[in-house]
Amino acid sequence: MKLYLLALFFPLISWIATDDPPRVFMIGDSTMANKPLEDNPERGWGQLFPLFLRKGVTVRNYAVNGRSTKSFINEHRWDSVLAQLKPGDWLIIQFGHNDAKKEDPTRYAAPEGEYRDNLVRFVKEARAKGANPILVTPVQRRKFDEKGAFVDQHGEYPRVVREIAASNEVPLIDLHKSSEALLVQHGVQGSEKLFKTTGPGHYTTLPNGVTDNTHFNTYGATLVAGLVAREISEKHIGLEKYLEQTAFEGKYRFELPEIYEPHFRSDTLNILAFGAKADGITLNNKGINDAITACNSKGGGVVMVPPGLWLTGPIVLKSNVNLYLAPNAILQFTTDFDQYPLVETTYEGLMAVRCQAPVSALNAENIAITGSGVLDGGGDAWRIVKKDKLTETQWTKLLASGGIEGEDKKTWYPSEKSLKGSHTKLAGVIAPGKTAADYDSIKDFLRPNMISITSCKYVLLEGVTFQNSPAWCIHPLLTEHITLRNVYAKNPWYAQNGDGLDLESCRYARIEGCTFDVGDDGICIKSGRDEQGRKRGVPTEDVIVNNCTVYHAHGGFVIGSEMSGGARNLFVSNCSFLGTDIGLRFKTTRGRGGIVEKIYVNNINMKDIPAEAILFDMYYMAKDPVPLSGEKREAPKVQLFPVTEATPQFRDFHISNVVCHGAEKAIFIRGLPEMPISDIYLKDITIKAKAAGDCIAGSNISLTNVTLVTKDSGKINVQDSKQVKLDITKR
Repeated sequence: MKLYLLALFFPLISWIATDDPPRVFMIGDSTMANKPLEDNPERGWGQLFPLFLRKGVTVRNYAVNGRSTKSFINEHRWDSVLAQLKPGDWLIIQFGHNDAKKEDPTRYAAPEGEYRDNLVRFVKEARAKGANPILVTPVQRRKFDEKGAFVDQHGEYPRVVREIAASNEVPLIDLHKSSEALLVQHGVQGSEKLFKTTGPGHYTTLPNGVTDNTHFNTYGATLVAGLVAREISEKHIGLEKYLEQTAFEGKYRFELPEIYEPHFRSDTLNILAFGAKADGITLNNKGINDAITACNSKGGGVVMVPPGLWLTGPIVLKSNVNLYLAPNAILQFTTDFDQYPLVETTYEGLMAVRCQAPVSALNAENIAITGSGVLDGGGDAWRIVKKDKLTETQWTKLLASGGIEGEDKKTWYPSEKSLKGSHTKLAGVIAPGKTAADYDSIKDFLRPNMISITSCKYVLLEGVTFQNSPAWCIHPLLTEHITLRNVYAKNPWYAQNGDGLDLESCRYARIEGCTFDVGDDGICIKSGRDEQGRKRGVPTEDVIVNNCTVYHAHGGFVIGSEMSGGARNLFVSNCSFLGTDIGLRFKTTRGRGGIVEKIYVNNINMKDIPAEAILFDMYYMAKDPVPLSGEKREAPKVQLFPVTEATPQFRDFHISNVVCHGAEKAIFIRGLPEMPISDIYLKDITIKAKAAGDCIAGSNISLTNVTLVTKDSGKINVQDSKQVKLDITKR
């Protein structure tokens, strides 16, 4: 695992100076010990524990593989640690795995004999030096019976630790209990992802792989270290004041989600060996898909796309395969629509028939697209284009290329089928009575999302460029544990529905270091639409967005409008929105339903925003945020409706440290009369805009230390709202 994993969240941290940070000593066995970083999947939870402590806290981890309380003492390791302890130090103690090894007299320590005596000795001698001992029950091994019930393997040892802690008034971290809950939560199969267990070919140090249900990998060790940090916080033992606080208001590092990142066999298959040709003429989808299938059948590995321009039809990813694009490799997806058969999928949150995606994966695990090449979706051939979004020269050139000019003389269609589809209500949506012929008659209109990842687990997209997509660019749906790192999503600014990323009904996602320059929303959170979305009932949750840049887009970071399954626990920080129509955009409408809550946003920079810098709107009208020249829009009619399951809710948003230089309107909040937008906390914000904005149908809206530089002197229009606190500096 790469070295940077150990500092994964450092950009999220807000360091807080404290007086004399303490030293933390750790003694224990291999589950806690530091391990080599290179070519080795194993990590001890103590190795990851410093991530959860503030800067300046010294951690000295003396845990060692294979040690029991008895061998740790007999090898004079305890003497070495004891000699270093000073008043105010902390000592974290976890033993038990090796004390139970009856077959080894050098390590075995009976729970009611030497084990108890040794733990008491650690406690008393540490206290005699003025240090603060903490006892930790043994962390669980992974074992489930044939019925899937968890099996404890530690016998009496955890009980002894608990009794010593109680009788000696020593703080107790009951890792035995919390780690069991963690493993049960992940389940029989999912819990394997916490451990060292690895197939053959992943590491040179483990050529034949290993099955290991005791020792953790980086993901598991981080989760377990987080359990320790959480219990330190909850039990108020004194060390909690040195736990790392994030930049998100009231949130500690251990409260952020952890995302598993897949690892692959080093075996590499070159698509050249499967008949692929980089001549820009040969369709290579058979060769590429054959390489992926062969790689998958051999247990996985890397499928390499060498430098060159490779024309191809649709590609289907399979489990345990990393599709790697070498520098100067271009996967150019053909504009021959016949290569994209109609398939049942979803579109804009509804079940629909669409053309097969250029890249897709269904029910796959451990998949990736990595490297530094380019995937081009050939979207220009699919898209309907509005004249108002092009120059006169561009429009003339587009008409000359073929296709059909609409009756309004303001719209260009790629084909007759595209034109027909544009005039078909809910085109492509699956409905009773529709036949295959109905969909085929508008096939060209049913343009696919470029990357469709559905019901998958453990996904990595890293380093590559996804550009020129027919519709949405990157669409993970019902997928868990997905990482996008240093990805570039690029579409023409006039590309309708040309979103960058639409994360729909997904859990555990990390979006970091990515760049978006697209025709619709940049980074968008979705969870299904209307009744279908509510019936699915799967929110998008536990998402981290960090250090991303969005150029042209309808919104920089967006939630909705298809959010009927809800969204929660989203953490967005250190992002720049440069020229996006709206900066932070949260949109919905009646009929959606769904609850969006627990949203944390910090440290956002914006520049040249044509519409609102921060927008909450429950009257979304499915139109571009900025009206085209000559376009007239009327404000929606305000009516009171009954609250039903179709009534959407926005609540519990925490937005801080935002700077915007240039916007049409600073802040816009517009709820429904029957469901106000509530519990919105905006803090430490400076916005230069033409107008201050509006708060309509809001409840418990708090603006603290907000500076507005506007032509209307920072005056917020407040209507039909209650509990509105405006701490605004007006300039």
